[in-house]
Amino acid sequence: MTIQENISLKNYNTFGIQVNAKRFVSITSVYQLQQLLTVEKDIFILSGGSNMLLTTDINKLVVHINIEGISIDNEDENAVYLTVNAGENWHNFVLWAIAQNYGGIENLSLIPGNVGTCPIQNIGAYGVEVKDVITKVEAIEVDSGKLVSFSNKECQFGYRNSIFKNKAKGKYIITAVGFKLTKNQHQLNTSYGAIEQELSAQKIVNPTIKAVSDAVITIRKAKLPDPNEIGNSGSFFKNPVIDVDLFKTLQEKYPEIPSYPISDTEIKVPAGWLIEKSGFKGKRFGDAGVHTKQALVLVNYGNATGQEIYNLAKNIQQKILELFQIELEIEVNVI
Repeated sequence: MTIQENISLKNYNTFGIQVNAKRFVSITSVYQLQQLLTVEKDIFILSGGSNMLLTTDINKLVVHINIEGISIDNEDENAVYLTVNAGENWHNFVLWAIAQNYGGIENLSLIPGNVGTCPIQNIGAYGVEVKDVITKVEAIEVDSGKLVSFSNKECQFGYRNSIFKNKAKGKYIITAVGFKLTKNQHQLNTSYGAIEQELSAQKIVNPTIKAVSDAVITIRKAKLPDPNEIGNSGSFFKNPVIDVDLFKTLQEKYPEIPSYPISDTEIKVPAGWLIEKSGFKGKRFGDAGVHTKQALVLVNYGNATGQEIYNLAKNIQQKILELFQIELEIEVNVI
């Protein structure tokens, strides 16, 4: 465990933003983290760097959580219980699970980031949220250095939300996540988005979890840019949930507006459609821009600063509010 000085974080965030860490350390075990916390409290936690927009240099000690490993805690005829350490790459974990014929996370294929960050925003895609398979979240309490465990209920999961984004923010460092996955009789979710269409195109009638994963990967690659090729953090905004009365008003003006009913009184509207309708899709402002294929994704074409991307986000929010009376909420963490 060596603390380095003046380290570039360009390769540690998927936006590829050039900012520096005054001090930097990579942690590979829970013990190392506990030892570090006995002498360091003013720290900045960095995992996969996939859900953040860095707008300034980090003057705190940047602690890169690089704890890896997957273990089987228990299993029965129908399910397997896993503990996956925070530093494991999320997509690699999904592929590993599918290779073992463990089901439940196939719809979450190709989401960038590491396992340790998945509970924070309750990652989700194509009708599935990670809260549906999480059994526990293990974390170190910063003040005491003690290892604690949160049950699924204690995580207070919501839409792209959890206790770790609210009252527990900054108080705990996630070190591992527990999952319950199916071993047979997998409950496939193929009704959301274009999964059924993709499976049909491949002439797959009775899909496996791998087939669903492959379909999701194909769809995401066609719509979303690879962070290794163009800097981005996936979906930049949350899909807004609005009341039925506002939706009906908007529907009169925009009959084609897509929607997903949440309840009798609430409707989810795709943020990407709103952004595209407002004229931002494919627009570029210097090296900051909106992706040409998916308006929900803001991109760094090379040398954009975090502040330039954030300014673009604020302009989009203002335009959406003017046109639709909807307040778009940013999904990524702006630092």
